[in-house]
Amino acid sequence: MAQKDRTRLDDAALLVIDIQDSFKAGSRWARRSNAAKFESNVTRLIEAFRAASRPVIFFLHSDSDDAFSVDSPHYRLMDFLKPRSGEPVLHKTTRNCFTSTSLLPILLQQGVRRVVISGIQTEQCCETTARVGADLGFDVDFVTEATMTFPIYERADGSGRELSTDEIVERTEFALRRRFARIVTVDGVAGEVSAVPA
Repeated sequence: MAQKDRTRLDDAALLVIDIQDSFKAGSRWARRSNAAKFESNVTRLIEAFRAASRPVIFFLHSDSDDAFSVDSPHYRLMDFLKPRSGEPVLHKTTRNCFTSTSLLPILLQQGVRRVVISGIQTEQCCETTARVGADLGFDVDFVTEATMTFPIYERADGSGRELSTDEIVERTEFALRRRFARIVTVDGVAGEVSAVPA
């Protein structure tokens, strides 16, 4: 990651990762983090990038879980997201957004050198995308307050010790900061991108 000479937001793209109804299918939705501000924070980022004519790229994740099957009625973007013409919706089968999609050639074709991360889940697809993006040479901004996650249990059956959403967010920021990403706020990114000529 080019920390010493960071690229500007006029070379950036916003990644909107896995904000899909699949997550609402289970009981854990009631225990999600950032419930009060998640949608408005993501919406602010999208609006800021659109106003600056910067790329906004959406993702849907599919796997063996019934709610994440491409045939599931839950396999769709949440209602508050309305991709515009020219804003791709990429379908992925890996935790990161690069390996199983055409994201990398899209970014290279558009001259993107900096990616801004938002979406679900904080410590899974969002964090993994940040790590891979940094290793590929992109500057990465991780907007934690525009991500969401759920408690993690020690055992797959939902029993044992629980890692809270606050603990997950703290661990993710500690792991990413100064190694893979810059931890940023919605206000900070929106302020920077508003200075980009449209």
